[in-house]
Amino acid sequence: MRLARPWSLRELVRDLREGRTTPEAASKRASARIAETEAELHAWVDRTDFLPGAGVPLGVKDIIDLAGVPTRCGSALRAETAPATSDAAIVTAWRAAGAVPLGKTVTTEFAFFAPGPTRNPAAPGHTPGGSSSGSAAAVASGQVPLALGSQTAGSVTRPASYCGVASLVMSHGRYPVTGVTGLSPSLDSHGVFAATVSDLATAWSALTADPDPEPRPPRILVWAADALDVVEAPMQNAVTQAAKRLREAGATVSAFLDERLMVDLTAAHPVVMAYEAARERAAELAVAERLSVPLAQLLRTGAATSSDEYESARATIADGAVRLAEVLGSYDVVLGPAAPGAAPRGLDATGNPVLSRGWQALGLPVVALPGFTDTAGLPLGLQLVGRHGGDAELLGHACWVERVLAGDSW
Repeated sequence: MRLARPWSLRELVRDLREGRTTPEAASKRASARIAETEAELHAWVDRTDFLPGAGVPLGVKDIIDLAGVPTRCGSALRAETAPATSDAAIVTAWRAAGAVPLGKTVTTEFAFFAPGPTRNPAAPGHTPGGSSSGSAAAVASGQVPLALGSQTAGSVTRPASYCGVASLVMSHGRYPVTGVTGLSPSLDSHGVFAATVSDLATAWSALTADPDPEPRPPRILVWAADALDVVEAPMQNAVTQAAKRLREAGATVSAFLDERLMVDLTAAHPVVMAYEAARERAAELAVAERLSVPLAQLLRTGAATSSDEYESARATIADGAVRLAEVLGSYDVVLGPAAPGAAPRGLDATGNPVLSRGWQALGLPVVALPGFTDTAGLPLGLQLVGRHGGDAELLGHACWVERVLAGDSW
């Protein structure tokens, strides 16, 4: 059985509009694919009844409230929690856009590092990433054409890269996080997975009621992330090859030279995350002995972090935003590796989020683009980073990049 077989949202929406399929047929397709693959993938925590005639099948990460379904957050502490009485604000927004939740997808424990049971459809013996593992796997396997995630460090971009699908991390604050069990208020952002960037553009247009983002060649700064010393050779090659092809297709391409900026932001991010998590998840900190070692360590580290250390990290991030604006200048996006390499073998860890930390600290929108593979055929994703609030513009640039890298002509 082929597990990695994504389902195009753009094609589904077109078929629905032109009468070639129906919401009932979409529901049956989703249910059939879940029945076919779920025993191997373990992408879902709970399933809901799909209402005939309702809309596009959607997966919802299990830190996001869905009316009538418990929000268990991947934790034994929430095993007996009561069903949510209302949808999270972001679920309400997606329902209004025409999506209908099929249920809750697996998350790591409280969206941190302790893995859930989900496997990677592109490489079942390798991690799907975290913390939005279930949503990434559900899209990569074609169980649903759209699924919700969240990102505090690298919880959307990394799973997309590992599973070979596209994702969007929205600008911080673009939509409220009401009804989401978060870790760090100044870092938590909404995310969404789809098969391709063009599918993300379709989803964004429906969510915002704006026209599809216009594809156009961007002015690109290429970030090699050399100073972080984590990028593996196949991923380095993917970034280099992408930059070459984009330049040949007409994009303006230059090197991102301020590596010190990203080192500083990457160091500040975990300080802020730990400090805020210890306060946001104070109830869990009180029973830290019942948590996984990584989460307990995060919360204890945050509790021991002084307010001066926290404010210093916040100041570094504020200064970094000014410095990045100067670095970007007349450029539109930053292109770089979405993860150090392909998904690591094994299911006892979720991979390294270091290449997302700096961008997440700034609350910037990020698109993960699939399409490259390593010599073993495992997915390698690239990331495009845009300006805060420029989610639609970023998607337009990313659509152009996707088409060029796919070899399509304009």
